[in-house]
Amino acid sequence: MNSLINYLSCGALWLGLAVKAPDLLRHRHDPYLRAICAVLALAGLCFLLGAPPTVGAVNRLSGVPNLAAPLTYAAITGYCAASQVLVVHWRGGPRVRRTARRWTLAYAAVVLGIAVTFALGDAPVERRVDLDTYYATTPFIGQMILLYLLAHLTAVTVTTVSALRWARQVRGALRAGLTLLGAGALCGSGYSLAKLVAVGARWSGRDWSALDTAVSPVAAGLGALLIVVGVLVPLVTPRVSEWRRAARAYARLAPLERALDDLLVRRALRLPRPRFASPATLLMWRRTSIHNALGHLDAYADRDLYDRTRADTLAATGDPELAGAKAWAAVILDALRQEAAPGPVPPPVLPGTGRPPAPSPDPATLARIADVLAGAERAPAASAVPRRRTTAGTA
Repeated sequence: MNSLINYLSCGALWLGLAVKAPDLLRHRHDPYLRAICAVLALAGLCFLLGAPPTVGAVNRLSGVPNLAAPLTYAAITGYCAASQVLVVHWRGGPRVRRTARRWTLAYAAVVLGIAVTFALGDAPVERRVDLDTYYATTPFIGQMILLYLLAHLTAVTVTTVSALRWARQVRGALRAGLTLLGAGALCGSGYSLAKLVAVGARWSGRDWSALDTAVSPVAAGLGALLIVVGVLVPLVTPRVSEWRRAARAYARLAPLERALDDLLVRRALRLPRPRFASPATLLMWRRTSIHNALGHLDAYADRDLYDRTRADTLAATGDPELAGAKAWAAVILDALRQEAAPGPVPPPVLPGTGRPPAPSPDPATLARIADVLAGAERAPAASAVPRRRTTAGTA
């Protein structure tokens, strides 16, 4: 069960790392992004190295009994340092670099202490699950265990207090992320507290190793899940909001594309629909199809109809945006009728011979035109009496 928790926690953390890796490659000199990726990478490494099968593999390949222990403790200490640096960069301020450097140096000293005490101690019997309680009273090895547990408890305590205190001062996704990060760090403190209690019981001659082997992994796994979600929430939320806006805009343009569908198919004006595309890409595809159709209809557009419809609607509603959208909708439907009617294509209007064209519809205008057309199932039938046209604009 411990192995499953470890590997699932590692997978969750490295999945978060995979989400942030592209941003780090684009902004590799951003210390904030580096800190986030370091937290996710090192936390995942802690769970990977702490899984009993990994412990056995490391010990066997190295030929040193229990070498996996100091490696895991060093990874945990590095994670602690990265967590503190992340909180420092998250909060900002005039002394960010100095504070981050102090945390890094302090935990580098802890890593050095772990290496020295392991080298001075003697741990000949391999313990894959309960090394902390088994060697709690062994000279130097016991000090190594105490050193990394106190370093971890200090880090998660500072992270919990800092994150939850700051969460009260902000709103939105940042507040949610900080609350989850603080809750994850609080759960992470259960890992070191459970082990410290088990070690203390071992010093007094009691056997509370269940705290070490059963309670602490669950606390660590839950803390890892909350931390990875807390780190990602403020980063993913803006992208999700952008996708939601694009999806709404894409759906809003559907009536306009439906009105142009026959023309798009008949004249092969629609690009192939992208597969497995984001909402933003689909929105761009739909807008491109609409502009292709409007460009084809330019020769049939009636500027007089545009002006009359706009003036009548403006007089009735006093809304210039609605007036423009209704005028464009009338011109588009009329142009569709003329384009579908049998007969020769009207000659293009030469520059300077026609009236000034109306402004080409921008994305906001396209959406309003689609709203006007939302109640129309299809374009009216083609007119039987052709009329003389002047240009209404280039789409």
